Amino acid sequence: MLTKDKEGNLIPGLEGNERYEGYCAELAEMIAKKVGFRYEIRVVKDGEFGKLLSNGQWNGMIGELVNGEADMAIAGITITSERENVVDFSKPFMGLGISIMINKPNKDIPTAFQFMNPLSYEIWMCIVFAMIGVSVVLFLVSRFSPYEWRVEYNGNGPEIVNDFNIFNSFWFSLGAFMQQGCDISPRSVSGRIVGSVWWFFTLIIISSYTANLAAFLTVNRMTAPIKSAEDLAKQTSILYGTMIGGSTYTFFKKAKIPTYKRMWSFMSTQKNPSVFVRNGSDGIARVRRSKGTYAYLLESTTNEYESTRWPCNTMKVGSNLDSKGYGVATPPDSDLREKITFAVLKLREDGDLQKLETRWWFENSQCKDKNEEKLDSSQALTLENFAGIFYILIGGLVSSVITALMEFIYRTVFKHQRLNHALCP
Repeated sequence: MLTKDKEGNLIPGLEGNERYEGYCAELAEMIAKKVGFRYEIRVVKDGEFGKLLSNGQWNGMIGELVNGEADMAIAGITITSERENVVDFSKPFMGLGISIMINKPNKDIPTAFQFMNPLSYEIWMCIVFAMIGVSVVLFLVSRFSPYEWRVEYNGNGPEIVNDFNIFNSFWFSLGAFMQQGCDISPRSVSGRIVGSVWWFFTLIIISSYTANLAAFLTVNRMTAPIKSAEDLAKQTSILYGTMIGGSTYTFFKKAKIPTYKRMWSFMSTQKNPSVFVRNGSDGIARVRRSKGTYAYLLESTTNEYESTRWPCNTMKVGSNLDSKGYGVATPPDSDLREKITFAVLKLREDGDLQKLETRWWFENSQCKDKNEEKLDSSQALTLENFAGIFYILIGGLVSSVITALMEFIYRTVFKHQRLNHALCP
């Protein structure tokens, strides 16, 4: 790409190779120093990497090498058997694979009941039914077991009582689940078995909940609509495509794996609008403006690089679909091929290629400050994270007050009726 200043403006007055900067520009300079030749960077005329046309001719960089218009091509040119038939490639200077680019989803907005997120809705419902079931079983075994009954003496004489009526059974289950205990405990073996398994159940549930609670409250999660190629193939609401004539296009066209064949069948039947794009820039731009309705299939290196470019709204999902590499292309039987291959291997062994990739993919990221700011701001818990638990507390307090009033009214009326009955037998 053309050399720009920190504000993104082109630097005037530069000439020759100084006009260009980037990974490939620096790689060309490193190779030239290793091999010992002078070179001039020139942009390909049609802006294409190179694909075989219907007339049997090649366009792009491959075409210029075949026609003798260039001595070497250093770019993101994927090494394929079709291209290898007409040009020579060095050893790969970068490994990659086909990947999926989507529009970065919005972060989850904190809700009042976010504290319930560590467990799914199904788990919460199962816990409620489990508590009801344990309470009923405890009530029944306490009814049948003679060891839960005892004799108490009061003013009216001896009375046979059982602590575990249905309400106390529910209270015991709730107290154990909240890890607060209860003032009554089972006396029979059967009742203690019920209590023991319920205690073990609550131990696992509470431990799992506590372990996940911190992560769910302190991290603003982004939920991607798709996570793999299989997810793409199983749905039709999100369109997906690739660049016409590129190596990724050829990969899906010739695919033998059922998932990729199904994806190609879907892409090839989408006519209005077409899911294919003319070049990589169009595909990336389409993802950025799609608001999550389009996914672009491209090389992982470009995908990862674009995710660090402003406006920072794309991301790579899933693992790579295949494995291949970028190579330096030269005309057939060129004397430069062996020398360039040796230079690439030497640069890899010395760690220069890794340093170069780190510099242009990560150190020059335009999203670095933005990501760090979001990370820092997501560490503090706010009232929005805990509002739900306050709602429950207030609701419980209000319910207890209403219940107390009802009990007071009931007791007052009951006593009044008993008093009237005593005075007027």
